[in-house]
Parts: sequence; structure tokens; C-alpha cells
Amino acid sequence: MEYAKLGNTGLDVSRICLGSMSFGDPKNWIHKWVLDENESRPLIKRALELGINFFDTANVYSLGRSEEILGKALKDYAKRDEIAIATKVHQKMFDGPNGQGLSRKAVMSQIDQSLQRLQTDYVDLYIIHRWDYNTPIEETMEALHDIVKAGKARYIGASAMYAYQFQQANNIAERNGWTKFVSMQNHLNLIYREEEREMIPYCLSEKIALTPYSPMASGRLIRNKSEQTSRSQTDEAQRAKYDETAEKDQVIIDRVAELAEKYETNRVNIALGWLLQKQPVVAPVIGATKMSHIETAVGAVDFKLSSEDVSYLEEPYVPHKVVGHS
Repeated sequence: MEYAKLGNTGLDVSRICLGSMSFGDPKNWIHKWVLDENESRPLIKRALELGINFFDTANVYSLGRSEEILGKALKDYAKRDEIAIATKVHQKMFDGPNGQGLSRKAVMSQIDQSLQRLQTDYVDLYIIHRWDYNTPIEETMEALHDIVKAGKARYIGASAMYAYQFQQANNIAERNGWTKFVSMQNHLNLIYREEEREMIPYCLSEKIALTPYSPMASGRLIRNKSEQTSRSQTDEAQRAKYDETAEKDQVIIDRVAELAEKYETNRVNIALGWLLQKQPVVAPVIGATKMSHIETAVGAVDFKLSSEDVSYLEEPYVPHKVVGHS
């Protein structure tokens, strides 16, 4: 495993981050393909054995059950000082007033609940899951700063928003002497590259780390068109992201398969290899429902694409509708 600094910080994280949306309770969550605790723990343990020290979850994943499973496994299998845990806040946790969003009340309450579920005194990275259009960003940034100063989070990050919003938030924090975002967890892969327009140039200029989600486009980049999985058949979110441009995207998917055959390797190495060479990507967030998903992703860290390969993969791309920002 290779390790890198998380943007302009001193925090060492593995070049692969294990996402935990696939760990939880299939009976109490919108995604019926998630794994329960008994199925999840061996995957978390294997990730640690392979050198992964960066783990991502969110309060909303299985309404807290993902945090519970991850926290218990990491407490049993890992040394807390060697690992980096990220969790998120914003999405709806309960019906009624103050059940979601980024108000001071919400973030202060949710960080405490997340820490309790994760069985830790602090998270290494506290991420706002989406932009809150109903709360002044000044209120959110000051609350996040206070969470850092209280020792409940070491750093803060953001996910899935427009570049102008991300820049506005950091500018407000800088102006007030508050903690700034050090990472952006955005939607980025070979068949969705809209972040190259504004978000990536901004992050490059500010030395902000990218930890992209959906690095393999929910598996579309690494499967044959006819191949079906439990997730591909039931995950409405990935259909909403990719179905509309499926025909145009297939050209790129075919090139991933072509290069994998050329180099006698797997398609994950091609798809993740492209992402890992892209600046300022530090650690793609990979999901896993099988042991092989983790093992193959870790192997991609050592796979290098040539500049000609990168150009060949990128050439057929066409503009896509922006998705995931709201």
C-alpha cells in the first residue's frame, strides 16, 4: 500500500479509502444490497491487513448502522492512532424539525451521535454531505470550526457541491479565522468528468485533496453490459446517474475492457489507474460487497497507465448533466 498526505495536511492516508455505505442493515435502508455486520466485519479486517487505513462512512448510511459496524470492527482490529476515520453530516436522520441539514444545532448533535456509534473520541475528517440551502454557510462553518477546536474532529471536508459554493465556504472560514476544508469528496470517474471544469482546478490551486466517490461508476466501468449484480438490479441512485448517457458512455467502457485485455490485467486496474494518476486525487472511495473488491482495488495502486493510455480513455468523453449536487 502507498500512503499520501491528505491535501495540505500532515495526515497520512492510504491511496485507497474503503467506503462503508455497503455496510449496514438491508431491512432498514433504501439500499437492499448492503451487508449486515457478520458479512461486513471480514471485509473491514481484510482491508486493514492490506494496508488500508482510511475509512469513510456517514451518519445516514443505514441510519447509523454503518457507523456502528465500522466503529466496532475498527476498535477490535485496528490501532486508533494509525487509522483515519471520516464520517458525514447533512442528510435526513429523522422526521420532524431539525432532522437534517447543517444548522449549528444539527451538526453539534450529529457529531456526538456519530462519535458514540463509532466508539471513538474523535473523527479524523468530518464531511458535510451536501450543501444546505436553508442554513447560512457562516453558521455551518463556525459550528464546524468549534467541533474541531473541541477535539471532536481533526479536519473538515465537503462533498458534492458546486465549486463556487466550496470556494465561498472556504473564503468565509479564512476571513473569520475558522477551520477551512481540506478535502473534497466529489463524483469523478471515466464516465463522469464534469468536475474537471471548475472544482478540480480550484482544488489544485488550493492544495485540497480529492477523495472521489463512485470511482468505478457503480461497477459499470468494470462489467460487461449484459452482466448483472444485486446492486445493479436494485440501486436506483446509480441508474439516475448513468442511465441517460449509457449509450455514449459504452464507448469508454469498451476502451477500459480493451486496455485490460492489452495489458492482461483486470478492468479495475484501468479504471482506478486512471483516477489515481489524476491530480489532486489522493484516495478514491471504493465500495465493497465481496473480498475480491478490496483486494483488486488495492492492487490498482501499483498499476500505472501511460500518457497515451490516459488520452485514449479520455478522448470519447462527452459532456454530462451535473448530478449529485443537491
